[in-house]
Amino acid sequence: MTLLVCSDLDRTLIYSAAAMGLAGPDAALPRLLCVELYQAAPLSFVTETAARGLELLAATATFVPTTTRTPEQYARVHLLEKPPEYAICANGGHILVDGVDDPEWSAQVRARVADGRAGLDEVHDHLVRVGGDFVLKLRTAAGLFAYAVVDRAALPAGWIADLTGWCAERGWRTSLQGRKVYCLPETLTKADAAAEVARRTGAGRTLAAGDSLLDIELLEFADAAIRPAHGELHDTGWSSPRTAVTAAGGIAAGEEIVGWLLERAAAAEPETVPPALA
Repeated sequence: MTLLVCSDLDRTLIYSAAAMGLAGPDAALPRLLCVELYQAAPLSFVTETAARGLELLAATATFVPTTTRTPEQYARVHLLEKPPEYAICANGGHILVDGVDDPEWSAQVRARVADGRAGLDEVHDHLVRVGGDFVLKLRTAAGLFAYAVVDRAALPAGWIADLTGWCAERGWRTSLQGRKVYCLPETLTKADAAAEVARRTGAGRTLAAGDSLLDIELLEFADAAIRPAHGELHDTGWSSPRTAVTAAGGIAAGEEIVGWLLERAAAAEPETVPPALA
C-alpha cells in the first residue's frame, strides 16, 4: 500500500530567519541547512536533523510538498537531493510532475474557479479600494488568487474581519500568514489536488501537515495529520481528532513534524510488503 505524505512548506517545514523562533544560548542552538535562496541571499532553512529525516521520509513514502507558493516560487526551494516526483502549488491550482506543470489539472482547476461567484479582477480591485499605506505590495498569483504584503503593526482594527466578510459573500476566503493576506476562491483547495495525487499513485493512506487556515481541508482529508504549535491554526485554536499538535514552536516544530511523519511512515512500511515476504 502506497503511503502519501502531503506537507505545507512555509512555517511548517521551512522557516525564514524571522520565523525560526530560536531561543537559548547560541552554543546550544541546532545546525541549520539553507534550502532556499532569493536574489542570491539565504531565505529559508530547516534543521539538519529535519533535512536528514526528509530524505528518509521520501525514501519511505510518496512525499509531496503542498504549498500556496506559485510554481516559480516553489522552484527556489530545494528540500531533497532528488526533487520529489510530485508537488502541489498555488494552493492546489497546479500539480507538478517531475517539475513540469500538468496542463490538464490546471485547466480543470481554472474551469472550476471560473464558475465562482466573483472573479479575480473583482477581488483584486476591492483590495486596491480598501488598501492604504499599510499595504506594501499587492499581487495576483498564478491567475488564481490575490495576496497583499502588509505592515502587520499598521493594520487598521477590523480590516481583516471586514475583508473576510466581503470575500465570504462572494465565495472567497482569506488567510493571514506572517505579513501576507491571501484571498482565494473557496473552490481552490490543497485537498482536491492531494486527492488527485493519491488517485494517481494508488495511495491507500495519507499523512499531512500544515499551519494555516488554507491547510484545514488537507488536514481533514488525511488519515492522520499534524500542525505546529504556532501559526494561524494555533492562533485560532483550531483542532481536529485526527490532527496532532507539536510540543515545540518555530523551526523546532518543523523538525518535530518531520520526526512525527517519519515515525508513522516507518510504522506503515511493513504493510507495503506482501505477507509472505514480511
